[in-house]
Amino acid sequence: MTTLIDTALLDAVCAEAAASPRRRKNHNLHESDDAAAHRLLNAVQPDSYIAPHRHLDPAKAETFVVLRGLMGLLIFDDAGNIVAAQKLGAGETATGVLGADIPAGIWHAAVALQPDTVILEAKAGPYRPLAAAERAPWAPAEDAPEAAVYLASLRARFGV
Repeated sequence: MTTLIDTALLDAVCAEAAASPRRRKNHNLHESDDAAAHRLLNAVQPDSYIAPHRHLDPAKAETFVVLRGLMGLLIFDDAGNIVAAQKLGAGETATGVLGADIPAGIWHAAVALQPDTVILEAKAGPYRPLAAAERAPWAPAEDAPEAAVYLASLRARFGV
């Protein structure tokens, strides 16, 4: 079945993200977690913390393109220092950079800089939860009390 990625779908996924305790919501376009290719919409609200991470599997490069809103992409070195920070935007918030392709093994995080930011994400399947070596030891876990302060510091890199 063909899925149209239209304003109504983006609005619906954004509403789900706003209602979610994690303040983000995936809408999978692939049929199962075991699919060889994962394609999904990821709606993210500005107060959603996506902890820095990396994908060690060489097949797990990650590509994303902003469909709506404004996203901040951060790249880190192994010690947790920010080595690159780039705004990615679409539509009225166009930055000239719409997305990124992140090779496997690169520490990265993304922060929504506007409400109802939506990205189209693609990476190899199957889905596997992040292993310990893929979680940044220098950053708080998503559910840690200090996560909100850390998120604010990441957003501050973009002037918000």
